[in-house]
Amino acid sequence: MSSDNLPVKPEEEQHGVVEVAEPIPDPGLEPHEPRITDIDPTAADRVERQVSAMFGLATLLVLGACVAYFAVPRDATIVFGPLTGNANNMLIGIGLGLALFLIGAGAIQWAKKLMVDEEIAEDRHAAHSSPEQIAEITEAFKEGAAESGFGRRKMIRNSLIGALGVLGLPAIVLLRDLGPLPGRALYNTIWAKGIRVVNDVTDRPIKPSDLVVGQLVNAAPANLAPIQEHDPVEYQNAKAKAAVIVVRIKPSEIRTKPGRENWGVDGILCYSKICTHVGCPISLYEQTTHHVLCPCHQSTFDLADSAKVVFGPAARPLPQLPLTVDSEGYLVAQSGFDEPVGPSFFERG
Repeated sequence: MSSDNLPVKPEEEQHGVVEVAEPIPDPGLEPHEPRITDIDPTAADRVERQVSAMFGLATLLVLGACVAYFAVPRDATIVFGPLTGNANNMLIGIGLGLALFLIGAGAIQWAKKLMVDEEIAEDRHAAHSSPEQIAEITEAFKEGAAESGFGRRKMIRNSLIGALGVLGLPAIVLLRDLGPLPGRALYNTIWAKGIRVVNDVTDRPIKPSDLVVGQLVNAAPANLAPIQEHDPVEYQNAKAKAAVIVVRIKPSEIRTKPGRENWGVDGILCYSKICTHVGCPISLYEQTTHHVLCPCHQSTFDLADSAKVVFGPAARPLPQLPLTVDSEGYLVAQSGFDEPVGPSFFERG
């Protein structure tokens, strides 16, 4: 026997060179073994009922999570040994978690027990697809859809559609936690005729004599006790929306907008502190130019010229609050703002 016919060892070193034997021949696919659901229609129907039950229960759990959101008090707690948790959050989480688990488990059971499971082998091909291959893939998809039984097994199909259909419902329900819709909330503030202007740090009322030319003060409306006692949280939100800046400028340097000739007191003007771009608080003041700058996106307003925009993305001037003095000499509002405060998109349309 010649040396050419001798079998080659898997690895044989000859003078530092490693020779590797040929790959093991492809053994091919093992014979297909049918499942019990392939040969017993009763078993297949039983699995179909199981999968449909999972999808149906998932639907009920999603609806239960939505009901829990409204029915369970927000301050209710669940105690489990040394652990406690918010009952509302836990019930919603458990309901949605179990619903997603059941949808996944049902899909796996469906695929393993009812869908066609015959093994196939396919040679590698180029990354791009030819028109013939596209047609073949389309046909294979249609065939797979038929083999899955999605159209034939109506109980599974309808229960799955129901479970997936209601799955988006909690997302809509939970949008409530983002807060109320703005509506016309920014069209009105708690400023009204006679409300005093107070320093937002000390809450002390401001007299014209307290301000010098070039000075800017962050201010707010005086405390309104009845509103504060009724709903303290809402009152703080209302005060934040009513935040203002008070500035004193030489009267000779003020360019008054028609109709606002009496909105100031001896060069003292008052504007909303909320930027008309996206609502950032502003107070970076340059007294030589009378410009106030928003720190977020550099919108710049000229306070000596009705707070018109001189630079940046803001779409409109800062709303101005008309001022006067009361019988005790303190700065008070003549009325509320005559336009919305805050971002300009609330006015569009």
